[in-house]
Amino acid sequence: MGSAKDQDREHGRPKRRLTWPQLAWPNFSWPNFTWPRGSRLGRLIIGLNVLALAILLGGALVLNELRSGLIKTRIDSLTTQGELIANVIDLAATVGDPEPKLEADRASDILQGLFIPRSQRARLFDAQGNQLADSYVVADRVESRELPPARKPGQPEFGLPTRDPDAKPKAVEAAREALAAEIAQARLGEPVAGTRRAENGERVVSVSIPIQHVRAVLGVLTLEAGDVDQIISAERKALLPFALIAVATTLISSFLLNRLIAQPVLRMARAADHVRLEGARAISLPDISGRKDELGDLSRALEEMTDSMSERMDAIERFAADVAHEIKNPLTSIRSAIETLDLVSDPAARARLLGILQQDVSRLDRLVTDISNASRLDAELSREAPRPFELNLLLHEVIHLYEAQWRPGEAPGSVRVTFDEKVAPQHARVMARETPMGQVFRNLVDNARSFSAADGEVRVALVRDHGRLIVTVDDDGPGIPKENLETIFERFYTSRPKGKAFGGNSGLGLSIARQIVEAHGGAMRAENRKNAAGQVVGARFRVELPEAGNHHHGHHPGGARE
Repeated sequence: MGSAKDQDREHGRPKRRLTWPQLAWPNFSWPNFTWPRGSRLGRLIIGLNVLALAILLGGALVLNELRSGLIKTRIDSLTTQGELIANVIDLAATVGDPEPKLEADRASDILQGLFIPRSQRARLFDAQGNQLADSYVVADRVESRELPPARKPGQPEFGLPTRDPDAKPKAVEAAREALAAEIAQARLGEPVAGTRRAENGERVVSVSIPIQHVRAVLGVLTLEAGDVDQIISAERKALLPFALIAVATTLISSFLLNRLIAQPVLRMARAADHVRLEGARAISLPDISGRKDELGDLSRALEEMTDSMSERMDAIERFAADVAHEIKNPLTSIRSAIETLDLVSDPAARARLLGILQQDVSRLDRLVTDISNASRLDAELSREAPRPFELNLLLHEVIHLYEAQWRPGEAPGSVRVTFDEKVAPQHARVMARETPMGQVFRNLVDNARSFSAADGEVRVALVRDHGRLIVTVDDDGPGIPKENLETIFERFYTSRPKGKAFGGNSGLGLSIARQIVEAHGGAMRAENRKNAAGQVVGARFRVELPEAGNHHHGHHPGGARE
């Protein structure tokens, strides 16, 4: 019997060097890596995971764009306010000519008179970077607002209370250095805008506007908006639903993949282990054969495979029993002849016994040869791949072989075998294995010759009928009993015509022929030929094969055909 291991062996071949994608994915190939168009499970897996990722990334992109837009809007707003305040201070608090300078008290009073929202902070610095005024301090002094708590250790001298009363001095110092750097850059005459950490640890949007009189920088006005953290927190809260949806989609897809793929595959693996470990002949698979996806195909394939294996194991057992029975008959005859040979002194009787021994040995040799051919048939069919060839040319070669062996005298050597090539269709191509198909027609011709009278004739014909090629092998023998038209295809069945030597046939030729034909998607049957009066005038074997182009590979079941 053939196996997958016999079909593809690469012993002694050098190993092929694989690239990293092929190591990661064994079936990966650069030109053939395409979307799984025919795979429903593949589309489901990819679609669900891409959907979850798209939801999360889409939400992040939308909210990041919103965050950038809000910060930019806040910077534009603070810049507009800062330029307005800087122009007012320049016009009202600048003294001296030709060397102008900023009048500190006047500038501070102007800042006191402006309305600065509590979410913003305005600070005024002179040309040397010294702080002149702070809106927090001014506002708490002139307006009836609740004073901030007393400053605690770690809290900056000016500003809102820190979130953490035990804020580290290093963080406060870093915030002051960032502010000093921003002011120093603004003192060069260019506005500065961006985000940074304030002394209380909050992230603020800060804009520093230089106060200029003509080209002289008289001071720097810094405006801060301390609601950036609230904006970010709101963005995170807005992103949370997207994240939850993405997580939920991923969990659902994981659950579906586990339910639809992992669990059925696990159950099928356990069922296969049951067959392997307990020697069961049938596999009990989960009821998923009705699914319209790859797992349904796999389930059906496994069921068909185990059914075929079970049938083949039954066939092997029957074949072994039939072989034992058929071999036992000639062995029994040989043993009886040997036991009798010592008791017979008549030379003629001894010669008859020796003839029986020779005949039984020949029969046993023929039987063993045919059994060996039948047992190797599956392996031979699996090793040779079908290919298209001209069926009429194959029949011509087979018939020509018999014509070369023809000689007058006794049958079957004196039986002529003819093939009418003029009637046979041209270019009659079949998709099959040429060597086994030649064995089919040799077996049929040999069978027809064995049932033909001396100097008889066996006629082979080929016709085309609706996309199928039909080969007939006719003889002029006694025909086949009606009840045996199917029995003759069973193993070891022999029906000897009168006058034929016992053991001339093994009973495997027709069984092997039908097995080969059915393995190629064809059919074989036997029938009797009758004359006009309805009398049987011979037997006919009819072989139907699909013509190349209309061929569908068939498979032979186990059954009794070995």
